[in-house]
Amino acid sequence: MREDQKRYSEMTKEELQREIAVLAEKARKAEQMGMVNEYAVYERKMAMAKAYMLNPADFPPGEIYEIEGAPGEYFKVRYLKGVFAWGWRLKGNGEEEALPISMLRKPNLPSS
Repeated sequence: MREDQKRYSEMTKEELQREIAVLAEKARKAEQMGMVNEYAVYERKMAMAKAYMLNPADFPPGEIYEIEGAPGEYFKVRYLKGVFAWGWRLKGNGEEEALPISMLRKPNLPSS
């Protein structure tokens, strides 16, 4: 990490928004050039920066969320640590994993 570069956890909301805009532009260029791995890195960094703009308290343990970018895949939150939700994918292999909270969306389930 460069000396002049702050951690996402130290940035203000405005600084995070600027960082996300820079990363989005880099991701766009990488995608245009067919650099799939580089594009994926920028997407992941954007998800991390976005996570620091959210309130972890809005993602209570025990809730089920749809995973952004993975339609039809759901994630059950077991606990939170910082801006990461730890849990497992409902149709996954049952292994616990961590996702940035910015990747979680309340599913649009029909009300019963």
